[in-house]
Amino acid sequence: MNVKRHPPYRRPMTGWWKRDPFFMRYMLRETTAFAVAAYAIVLCVGVVRLAQGEAAWNGWLQALRSPLSLLLHLVLLIAFVIHAYSWFQIMPKTLPMIKMGGEQVSAGAIQRTGWSAAAIATVLVLALAAWWQS
Repeated sequence: MNVKRHPPYRRPMTGWWKRDPFFMRYMLRETTAFAVAAYAIVLCVGVVRLAQGEAAWNGWLQALRSPLSLLLHLVLLIAFVIHAYSWFQIMPKTLPMIKMGGEQVSAGAIQRTGWSAAAIATVLVLALAAWWQS
């Protein structure tokens, strides 16, 4: 007896993340991690240029002032804001339950604390940079 065998069913995976807004947000969040990596590379190149001497450092600083670099930094800034927003959104879901005064801390309070910490760190870094320049 000759039985015709069919291959097992395989669900198509092309564009799986486009089918659900949740997965689209997930992919956007994961894609913004490449912006973080790109900026880490920019900073590492700066450290290497600093180690190579004043001329190399000044050349790197001049390259950062080019229109293409400014556009890249604008795109990276937008990606960083999206990245931070998405992480602060999922922070209450990933943290262990936090209780204060016998009650669970709300998701909104956790998100506001994250944004506040980010804002304070930004102000401190900018103040330090301004102090360093003077």
